[in-house]
Formats: sequence, structure tokens, C-alpha cells
Amino acid sequence: MGHKMSSSGIPPVVPDSLISADDGRRYWSGVEPDVNGMLGGFPAVSRIDLRSSGSFLAKLGLGRTKGAKNVKRALEGGAGIGRITEGLLLDVAESVDIVEPIAKFTAALEGRAGVGRVYNVGLEDWRPEDGVAYDLVWNQWCLGHLTDLQLVAYLKRCAAALSVGEDGKTKGVVVVKENLSTTTVDLFDEMDSSVTRRDETFRRIFEDAGLSIVRTELQNGFPHDLYPVRMYALKPKTT
Repeated sequence: MGHKMSSSGIPPVVPDSLISADDGRRYWSGVEPDVNGMLGGFPAVSRIDLRSSGSFLAKLGLGRTKGAKNVKRALEGGAGIGRITEGLLLDVAESVDIVEPIAKFTAALEGRAGVGRVYNVGLEDWRPEDGVAYDLVWNQWCLGHLTDLQLVAYLKRCAAALSVGEDGKTKGVVVVKENLSTTTVDLFDEMDSSVTRRDETFRRIFEDAGLSIVRTELQNGFPHDLYPVRMYALKPKTT
């Protein structure tokens, strides 16, 4: 069988092929560097979001042990103004590195206690430094700006930078927390040049990146007019 064709005889457009990094960064460069801007006019969901994320990490054994942080080093991909870094990750991690292409968003994080390296590059261009290992890589509301192929490659880089325990097994975890399409297709958003993927698409991408889902949960408590949000905890497949 050949490629599926539309009724006009033209192959259907794959949503992620419409993504433009320049258009996405142009959009975000015009957004105010505050929680309202980061959350698209829904700042009230931040507290619910952070609480649920903290609970999810606790179920993974990441957080505090007898009051001490048990995550040595974390990374937040697509961090924006560091809402999650400041509201969650610094509470569980000794230090947090940040990847965020819009420099005005990360300006206030420079020199902040606990914030390590700030990479002002897109996720598709980020490369982990040699010898650096992360116990946690957190990605939320940013992966829609990567094409499927870019996302597979990015997740592979994240996996390669995860910490390994004394038993030689991967100790670190990659977390993906993203909106889900509720239709039968992935949805392209022209406004910010991003794609809202289906659960099935994410699972295929994780498979292609060599990752297994070790835990997944739906976010509860958000307004019903927002997309559903799902959290995935991922580790490299064991051979």
C-alpha cells in the first residue's frame, strides 16, 4: 500500500511538519515573563499543577528522604521563567539546570540559589555536557514545539544523561507532562506553532526513543475547558 491520500489526491498534512521554531520563538518573545503569560491566562492552575507534580514525584521516590533532598541534580527542559524550577524542582533537588531559548524568561534565574547551568537554546539544540548526570529531567508544556523526530532525538539525549546507580541500572527518570489531544488526530496550533499530541502519539514516540513508561497519571483538578494533561515517568528499556 502507498501513502494514504486525501480526497483531493494530495497526501494529508502531518501536523508536526507545520512546526516552525522561529514562529514559536517569535510568539513566546511577545509573551510577558510572568505566570499569567506562561500559563496562557490561567495562572490559577499553577498551584494545583505543582501540587500534583510533587505528588507524582513522591510516588516515584523522588523528593525528600528524612528531610534531605534525594535528587542531586535535575534539568528542566523548556523552563520559561522557571515556574516549575522554583515552585517544585528546587524543593526536591540540590541543583537544577535549565534549558530555555527565550533569554528574557531566564534572566531572573541567573544567580538564583540552586540554579545551575542555564542553556538559552531550543530543546532540539541542547546537548548534555560530558560527565553530567541527572536524577530527574522534567519537561512540561514545551514538547509540542518539537517535531516527532526532534522529540525522539531529544528524549534519547535525556535518557543518555540520566544517573546510574551502583548496581549499573538507570536511577534517573525523565518526566513528560503535556496536554493531550482529545480527537483522533494530533492538533497543530498556528498561534504558537506547536502540536498537541494524542496519548497514542506520545507512546509511539517513547517507544521510538527506547523508553518505557514506569508510571503515568492524568492531572486532576484543572478547569474542564482546558485540554486534559497527562504525566509520564520514563526510563530506558532494559535489555
